[in-house]
Amino acid sequence: MKVLFVSAEVVPFSKTGGLADVAYSLPRALIKEGVDVRVMTSRNFHNRKVDVEERHLLNTEVEVGWRKQYLGISMTEFNDIPFYFLDNEYYFKREGIYGHFDDAERYSYFCRAALEALIHLDFEPDLIHFNDWHTAMIPLLMKKHYGHIEKFSNIKTVFTIHNLRYQGVYDAQVLNELLNLDYSEFESGAVEFFGGINFMKSGITFADAVTTVSDTYAKEIKEPYFGEKLHDLIRDHEEKLHGIVNGIDFEIYNPEIDPKIVKNYTYKNSSRKQINKEHLQNIMGLKKSKRPLIAMVSRLADQKGLDLLEHIIEELLELDIQLVVLGSGEEKYENMFKHFSYHYENLSASIGFNEELAHEIYAGADMLLMPSLFEPCGLSQLISQRYGTVPIVRETGGLRDTVIHYNKYTQEGSGFSFGSYNAHELLFAVKRALELYDNKKEWRGLVKNIMQLDTSWKQSALKYKALYQDLIGV
Repeated sequence: MKVLFVSAEVVPFSKTGGLADVAYSLPRALIKEGVDVRVMTSRNFHNRKVDVEERHLLNTEVEVGWRKQYLGISMTEFNDIPFYFLDNEYYFKREGIYGHFDDAERYSYFCRAALEALIHLDFEPDLIHFNDWHTAMIPLLMKKHYGHIEKFSNIKTVFTIHNLRYQGVYDAQVLNELLNLDYSEFESGAVEFFGGINFMKSGITFADAVTTVSDTYAKEIKEPYFGEKLHDLIRDHEEKLHGIVNGIDFEIYNPEIDPKIVKNYTYKNSSRKQINKEHLQNIMGLKKSKRPLIAMVSRLADQKGLDLLEHIIEELLELDIQLVVLGSGEEKYENMFKHFSYHYENLSASIGFNEELAHEIYAGADMLLMPSLFEPCGLSQLISQRYGTVPIVRETGGLRDTVIHYNKYTQEGSGFSFGSYNAHELLFAVKRALELYDNKKEWRGLVKNIMQLDTSWKQSALKYKALYQDLIGV
């Protein structure tokens, strides 16, 4: 079984969020299960973390409206994953992967370039797995422009929604001027969205199967509150919708061998976390203390529940805790953390993102806070569990699927959670965690249990493999 996995970002070559992690770790897990997976991405190496030798394959052209734009195709292999890079410096040699004035043109090109590259490559996939709105025009373009080519006649498609909020909504003229399509699919409603076109809608409509990154989120997006104005469409296609929770790469996130932390440890000697905690306190300018250390590693945005934290942050900081924050985002929240870190000695905020510091926080903190408004899957709670850092989350999306509220009577559970999107429910959840923290024996038992959870990609990769097999009939 041969699969082409297409993503606008993939670690270690480019990254803005969890999509890049998935685009590396899921193909790698699938390869271990015997699937021939090749990853295709744009050559946007503005934050490239590794140097690899590339083999240039060929040059060709891509139609973008009336223009013909250059496409260079190269290949490399990294950690047993074959990568194809689509090169066009005009579109992709920029700071930042998204947020440019011509994103409609850039990702129209990217979708068409992925298919154009396949014509020339010595690789005939049974299935294309494409991700988020940046790639979502692939099945429609394949139907309209490549359906007559034998190589494409039997290719099946899987579209994964990582975050429904970001959809790629543009003027309807994009269809003709950038994608070389007529307006038939606009007039039929297949891609039309309040007078414009919607890349995400096209992907949902024309893919053979649609997945999203947790079972709960798959249910949530069928409702108006979470559906981002696409809930009716998703209900219409719910027979092909599957929720498959993300995993994490145990070779990257493993406190036993992680080179980014000062003291390695396992569930058998988790007391060594204290050494990492003291190191974290030191580098973040906090006093050495055995008081519970709560962390947030997050994009600073409303989606992440920062408005809840804003309402109770002073009450939280009055408790006998320390709080560490790593992230960047909306200016109001960056300023909030700067303000309170100035006035409270038990809060330290690092505005920005630093991968090494993130690992040090996961290893050194006692608890991780994720009070999200919505969370398709979330990776931070999975990473924190792996490092024995107890997550405190709101019951939504993947957080609900991966964090089971601790029951002090049965001593079962994998963290703490709260249901309603309410600031004081968040505070009460923190207080319940602090109460257990004071019971050292039970707390150590919880830490030991969550460190042994299998949150790797293996089980999820097997579910994707089964879905692929079902689609292509093997």
